[in-house]
Amino acid sequence: MENNQFDATDENCSADNCQAHVAFLIIGGKWKSGILYALGKHRVVRFNQLKLRIPQISQKMLTQQLRELERDGLINRKAYPEIPPRVEYSLTELGLSLGSIYKAVFKWQQENFETIVESRNKYDAGSTKFSKNVNVDDR
Repeated sequence: MENNQFDATDENCSADNCQAHVAFLIIGGKWKSGILYALGKHRVVRFNQLKLRIPQISQKMLTQQLRELERDGLINRKAYPEIPPRVEYSLTELGLSLGSIYKAVFKWQQENFETIVESRNKYDAGSTKFSKNVNVDDR
């Protein structure tokens, strides 16, 4: 077996105290990756444009996720004193620094997706709870 890449993480990482876990909470979740991707690709995006780019997200959830990303310093929020109100979002330098991480995760996903699908299908075949097979084309 090749060397363990997890050995390079924080030596004090435990199940209840792990900085890598905290990092995944900051940038992970169902919606944050889509928001960060849209801001990275389009640079400056208004709220309604984000909502159109991520149609499944509710307005409340989008607002919540944007506030969390702003609080963590990953995005800028610029409100213009106009009627109707105009608010634009963009990535900060810290947010832009995530690009290489997302590229690495994307590469990992592309390299391993077929194995994951096979594992899911094998698992699901042995379980009566989960019977839907995943296709490789579902990427």
